[in-house]
Amino acid sequence: MPKRKILVVIGSPRKKGNCSILVDRLEEGAALGEATVERVWLHELDMRPCNACGLCKDADDKDCVLDDDMRQVYPKIRAADAVVIVSPIYWWNISAQTKLFIDRCDALDGPSGNVLGTKRMAVMLVYGGSDAFSSGGVNALRAFQDAFRYIGSDVVGMVHGSAWEAGAVLNNETLLQQAHELGRKLAT
Repeated sequence: MPKRKILVVIGSPRKKGNCSILVDRLEEGAALGEATVERVWLHELDMRPCNACGLCKDADDKDCVLDDDMRQVYPKIRAADAVVIVSPIYWWNISAQTKLFIDRCDALDGPSGNVLGTKRMAVMLVYGGSDAFSSGGVNALRAFQDAFRYIGSDVVGMVHGSAWEAGAVLNNETLLQQAHELGRKLAT
């Protein structure tokens, strides 16, 4: 059986922040199942917002017509068995980079359905508040639940927890273990 491919899309501008630490743990768990993990750092990409032209809706294999770095990401999404969206919570929702990525995934919704609907999906979020409600993380979780239900994705897990300062997630053993376990589940 070929190794599963997990694409991790990270919407944090911090390469050594809490989101990255969670991805490290997810990757350790995925390695137990011998899955490959590829990271895409959205903050490094030159992405423009969707212009709602609708040209991507004409064919299943036609991606967005905008000539930017999302053209490099679409084939990675198509080749992946699972996609993990990772974001910090800023102002009671996902980061701008993450939202831009999600909006541009509309190009994956062709006549036969949404490509993301054929993928195993997962989400990892970190927020500064004491819980998902006080931080706004619940807004992001609910949006992902609704979107994944709408496109018919198999949701493997949603890991989320509090970590304000860079590296603070290292003090949250429960959250680190949940990220590790999510990686293991995605690999099987």
